[in-house]
Amino acid sequence: MKKHIWLAVIVVVVAVMTSCGVSRQVSEAKVFGDCKYDIASVDSVYLAGIDIREFRNIRSFSDFDLARYPRLAMGLLRKDVPLNLRVNVDITNPTRKRAAINQLEYKVLLTESEIFNGYLSQLIEVMPGTTPTRVPVSLQTNAYQLLSNDKTRDQFVNMIIALTGKSDAKPSKFVVKVRPTLDIAGKQVNYPGYITFEKEITSQMITGTR
Repeated sequence: MKKHIWLAVIVVVVAVMTSCGVSRQVSEAKVFGDCKYDIASVDSVYLAGIDIREFRNIRSFSDFDLARYPRLAMGLLRKDVPLNLRVNVDITNPTRKRAAINQLEYKVLLTESEIFNGYLSQLIEVMPGTTPTRVPVSLQTNAYQLLSNDKTRDQFVNMIIALTGKSDAKPSKFVVKVRPTLDIAGKQVNYPGYITFEKEITSQMITGTR
């Protein structure tokens, strides 16, 4: 009899602790909706495996010298032109509560065209205060459709020029959508809607320029 009583007590305690843990996770995820987001810098940018700084002198798509860059030419031929970069996002928590999630869904748009999307699967915690938490996010996409489409080609080339860090490059605007997600009992629970912010990418934000 005593054994059964103790088992019942343990079950109740575990249930209460689990419920409290889920409630805490949801509460900490909600705080992300009150946080402030900013792109601090961009680095490690490669197009078709080529350091983006090699394209500092281009002004339009016709300026790409495919004979000089055979990997880019091959990528266009295969319809596979990888674009890789790292965006360093600063998150500031103006509340008095801890913000924490274990996964973040993101989408990055260039004007109205979505160019990056994915998930960042790691613990991200932002403590209350004015000091931002920097979160590096590695982005990658196949840029072929952006280069081959007449409606997006010029915008994409302008973005490439901005990412080279060229001093007189025209800023390129990113629209970033993020959504915290939780893993509760093996099920993914999404934050209701996306948190959206805009940022102009300027030459001053590109690190490692020369």
